[in-house]
Amino acid sequence: MSKLWGGRFTKETNKLVEEYTASIAYDQRLAFEDIEGSLAHVQMLGECGILPKEDAEKIKEGLEKIAEKIKNGEVEFSVDNEDIHMNIEKMLIDEIGPVGGKLHTGRSRNDQVATDMHLYVRKTTKEMISLITHVQEALLVQAKANTETMMPGYTHLQRAQPVLFAHHLLAYFWMLERDKERFADSLKRTDWLPLGAGALAGTTFPIDRERTRELLGFGRIYPNSLDAVSDRDFVLEFLANASILMAHISRLSEEMVIWSSQEFQFIELDDSFCTGSSIMPQKKNPDVPELLRGKTGRVFGHLLGLLTVLKGLPLAYNKDMQEDKEGIFDTADTLEGALKLLALMIETMKVNKEKMFKAVSNDYSNATDIADYLAKKGLPFREAHAVIGQIVLYAIQNDKFLLDLTLDEYKRFSPLFEKDIFEVLKPEHVVKARNSTGGTGHEQVAAQLVMAEKQLENGF
Repeated sequence: MSKLWGGRFTKETNKLVEEYTASIAYDQRLAFEDIEGSLAHVQMLGECGILPKEDAEKIKEGLEKIAEKIKNGEVEFSVDNEDIHMNIEKMLIDEIGPVGGKLHTGRSRNDQVATDMHLYVRKTTKEMISLITHVQEALLVQAKANTETMMPGYTHLQRAQPVLFAHHLLAYFWMLERDKERFADSLKRTDWLPLGAGALAGTTFPIDRERTRELLGFGRIYPNSLDAVSDRDFVLEFLANASILMAHISRLSEEMVIWSSQEFQFIELDDSFCTGSSIMPQKKNPDVPELLRGKTGRVFGHLLGLLTVLKGLPLAYNKDMQEDKEGIFDTADTLEGALKLLALMIETMKVNKEKMFKAVSNDYSNATDIADYLAKKGLPFREAHAVIGQIVLYAIQNDKFLLDLTLDEYKRFSPLFEKDIFEVLKPEHVVKARNSTGGTGHEQVAAQLVMAEKQLENGF
C-alpha cells in the first residue's frame, strides 16, 4: 500500500529510512489515547456539520471496533504505517472503507500526537499519585509500630543524636508528600488541549475546540497553535518530578541496604525481596533496594535526554520530538515497579529494636545534651561545647561511654555537674527532651502521625 501521505512523492521511502524513523514499536502504547482523541474529534466534526452525521457515526463505530480488537490482542501493528496514528487510520479504512479517510479532517498528526501525549501523561500522573500514597501508607504503619523505638540519627553517616525510628520513617513520608504535590500541581499544565491546532497554524474548517476540550475533559485549550504542537514542557515536568521522586526512593533504598547489613542489623528485609550468592551460601543480598537505587540514574538520564532534544528546536513541530516517548514510557514503568516494590518491602521488613537501642546506648550521640545541660546552668554554649569535647575525648581515651563516667570524673571538667546529669544522658530522656515543633520527642512524633493520617485522608 502506498503511504497515506504519499501523493506528493515519486519514489518509495528507502527501507532503512522507513525502519529508522518508524515509531510504532513503542508508540503503539498510545493506541487507546489515540482512539479516545479521535472519537472526540469525529464527534465534534459531526456536531459542527463538517462531516455528515452518518459518516461521523460510521467512523465512531469503526474506531470502537478497532479499540476492541486491540484490547483482545487481535491487531498487528505495521512498520509500513510508521506510527500509531497512521496504523489506526489504515485499520479504520480497512474496516469501514474510504469514509475512514475523513477522520483526519481538520487536524494534523502534529496536534494529534500532542493530544495523545497529554492524555497519557495525565492518566499516568494520577496513577503515580496513587502509588506514592500506598508507599506513604506503608511508612505510616511502620511508624505507628515504632513510636518507642530509638535509633541513632546520623549526619555525615556518623552517629549524631538519638531519634525515634518513627520520626526517621516520617521524614520519608513528608518527602513523598512533596512528590505527590509536585505531580498534582503539574496536572494543571498537562490539562491543556492541543487538538485543533492543526500542523502549526490552525485549520480552515469551522471546528469547535471548546467542544473537543469538553469531550476529552481538559481544563483549557492552548491559545497559540504554534505552542500547542511544539510544547513538551508537560513531559519534561513529569520526568523532573519523577527524577526527584526517584532520588527520594534511592535515599531510602540506600538506608535499607545499610540498615540490613551485618554491620548495622537494624532491620531485616523479607526473604522474598532478597537473593543469595552463587558461591557464598551465607549471603542474603538486598537486590531490590540496590536496583531501585541503580534505576534512579536511568530516570535522570531520560530527563536530561529530552532536555537536550528540545533545547535547540525552532518552532513548531520537528521529527526530533518523536524522541519524547520512549523515555517517558520507560520512566513510568520504572516508577510503577519501584513504588509497588517499595511499599511491599516497607510493610514486610522486620525492625530489630534491640539492636537499634544498643547502638544508641553505646555511642556519644548524647553529648549535645551535656552541652545543653551546662548552658542551662549559665555556662555560655560555646564554652560548654568545648567542655563536652574534652569529656568525649577523655571517655574515648579511657574506653568508656558517657554514661560510664562517674560524677567525680565529670566534675574534673566542670563544677556545674550534679547527679542529675546521668538522667539527662539516658537515651530515653535525650529523645523525650526534643519536644520542639517537628522534633523527635514523643509528643511531636504523635502529632506528626495525626498530621500524616489527615493528609492521607484529605488526598488531593
